Amino acid sequence: MRIVRALLVLVIAGALLAPLVRAQEGPLTLADCYRLALARSEAIGIQKELILETEGLMLQSLSTALPKVAFAYSEKWQDVYKGDSFHSNVPEAKFTLSQPLFTGFKEFAAIRASRHIGKQRAAELKRAEQLLLVDVSDAFYLCLSLQEDEEALKDIIKALKDRFTEMQKRQGIGKSRKSEVVNVEARLRRAEAGLAMTMVQKEASGALLEFLIGREPEALLDDVLPQEARTLEAMAQELESRADIAAAREALAAYKQNVTAARSQFFPTATLSGNSYTTRVGTSAGNDWDVTLGVSVPIFNGLSDVGAVKQARAQKNQASLRLDQARRKAKMELRTAFRKWTLYEKRLTGLERALEAVRENYVLQSEDFQKNLVSNLDVLQAIEDLQAVRREKAVAKADARRAFWALKIAVGGVEL
Repeated sequence: MRIVRALLVLVIAGALLAPLVRAQEGPLTLADCYRLALARSEAIGIQKELILETEGLMLQSLSTALPKVAFAYSEKWQDVYKGDSFHSNVPEAKFTLSQPLFTGFKEFAAIRASRHIGKQRAAELKRAEQLLLVDVSDAFYLCLSLQEDEEALKDIIKALKDRFTEMQKRQGIGKSRKSEVVNVEARLRRAEAGLAMTMVQKEASGALLEFLIGREPEALLDDVLPQEARTLEAMAQELESRADIAAAREALAAYKQNVTAARSQFFPTATLSGNSYTTRVGTSAGNDWDVTLGVSVPIFNGLSDVGAVKQARAQKNQASLRLDQARRKAKMELRTAFRKWTLYEKRLTGLERALEAVRENYVLQSEDFQKNLVSNLDVLQAIEDLQAVRREKAVAKADARRAFWALKIAVGGVEL
C-alpha cells in the first residue's frame, strides 16, 4: 500500500508540475534555438575534439625537446668453462637518460607549428558556430513566416465566412444573386485549402528546426533586431578578424614552421645520453655510470631532405593562396549580403505601407457595399488583396531577417 501511495503522489505531482515546466519554457526566440543547436550539433562537437587532438599533438612535439628517462633491467645466461672468471648469469639494472642538445631547431619549429594549428582549429570552431546560425535562422524564420501566413489565412477565412453569411442573407431577401453566393463560397474553400497546405509546410519546417535544436518548437517569438547603421566600407575593415580568415592565417604560419623543420635535416645533431647502474657484475662491476656525447653530421641522404623542403615550401605557398582566396571570398560575401539586406529592407518597408493601404481599402469597400455603392466583387477583390499583401509581407519579413543575420555572419561577428 505504501508503494501504491508513493506512486500516486508522484503521478499527481508530475501532473501538477508539467504545466509549470511548460510555462517556464515559453516560446523560443532565435537566440534560444541557436543555443540549443550549438549544444546539439555533431559538427561542433567534432570540431571541439579536433582542438583537443591538437593539444595532444603539441604535447608530443614538446616531448621531443625534453629529456627521456627510463629504467632498464636485463639478465644474460651463458655457458662457462671450469676455471673461467665469467659468471653464468650476468644481470644488469640501470637508469638511462637521453637529452637532445641540438637538432637544427626542428623541435621548436614543430612546437610553434602545433600552436598555430591549435589557433587555426579554434578559429575554425568559431566559424562553424557562426555558420550554424545560417541553418538555424533559415529554419526559424521559415517557421515564423508560415506561422504568420497561417494567422493571415485564418483572418481571411473568417472575413470570407462573414461575407458568405451576409450574402446568403441578401440572397434570401432578393438583393444578391445565387452566383454571388457561390462565388464567395468558392473563394472561401480555396482559402481553406491554402490554409491546409500552409499547415503542412509549417509541420515540415518545424521538423527541420526540431532536427537542429533537438526539441519540438511549439511556439516561436521574433526578437527586435539590433540597428545596423554601419556602412559597407566600415564593415569591410573588420573582415581581417573574421574567423575563417584568421584560421587561414594561422594555417600559413604553421606551414612556415614546417619549412623550418624540413630545413633542419641539413643541420648536424647532438645528443647527450647517460646511464646510472644499480646492478652490474663481472669486470664492469665497479663502473657505476657512463656518459656519451653523440654528434651526427648529415652528408648525403638520397635527396630525401631536399624533397621534404620542396614539399614544405609548396604547402606553404598553397596556404598563402588559400589565405588570399579566403579574403577575396569574404569581400564578395560581404558585398552580396549587404546588397541583399538593403534591398530586402526596402521591400519590407514598401509592403508594410501597402498593407496599411489595402487594409484601409477593405474597410472602405465594406462600408461602401453596405451603402450599395460598390459590388460584391469589389469587396472580394479587397479581401484577396489584403490576403496577398499580408502573406507577401510575412515572406518579405522572413527574408529581411535572414539577410540581416547573413550580413552579420559575412562580417564575422554574431551577437545573440
